[in-house]
Amino acid sequence: MQNAGSILDRLRRVIPAGVEPKFKNAAELMAWQREEGLKRADEVDKLNQQARAEKIFGRSGIQNLHRSCSFANYTVNGDGQRHALSMAKSYAQNFGTGFASFVFTGKPGTGKNHLSAAIGNYLLKQGRTVLIVTVPDLTLRARACYDEGRSEAALLDDLCKVDLLVLDEVGIQRDSRGEKVLLNQIIDRRLAAMRPVGVLTNLNYDALVETLGERVIDRLRMDNGIWVNFDWESYRGNVSHLRPVK
Repeated sequence: MQNAGSILDRLRRVIPAGVEPKFKNAAELMAWQREEGLKRADEVDKLNQQARAEKIFGRSGIQNLHRSCSFANYTVNGDGQRHALSMAKSYAQNFGTGFASFVFTGKPGTGKNHLSAAIGNYLLKQGRTVLIVTVPDLTLRARACYDEGRSEAALLDDLCKVDLLVLDEVGIQRDSRGEKVLLNQIIDRRLAAMRPVGVLTNLNYDALVETLGERVIDRLRMDNGIWVNFDWESYRGNVSHLRPVK
């Protein structure tokens, strides 16, 4: 307290006349220092989380193709897409008030990746940590742990620390027991820790239940988790990334 008091005395000597000091006493100064220390510790922890997420797959949480995806540049051509956009935007804006997960299901090219990346990009701007990863990439990473003689426990720990984990291409290897076990472990651990999971899949409800199991699907419904059907035709034929000729 004496140290804080001396700091406050020095501040008062250099503050211009007529300016009211922010701290009226040593106790207020110490309280401010504690608050700033906690804020800095939280910032460092977030940076460490993102660094771990990037280290897992050697890249940032969102692929280059989807770095520019936002809610504003999502194309809406009907009520279904308007509903999907509304649900995704609401999910992002309310993120952190609970641990609701989401499932986006539909044929390839219907915008599931765009809206999940829009959610991720929105959250990254809020200082959240996000990792979007395909299940085949995840399976390869887990297999590498075995090949290198390391436990996959560290991998699971890192996957459970990011604020939002989105699993893409769920069910692409439906007959793989290893995939089912790995996804069950990840989803169970994250939801037990009250950390949400996003699921992107081409499977319908029944097929997804068969792939993940009723218990996992039930857990994804916790805390009012959302399910959005992308039941329209692919839009990929309209996507172009050609640069203008100068």
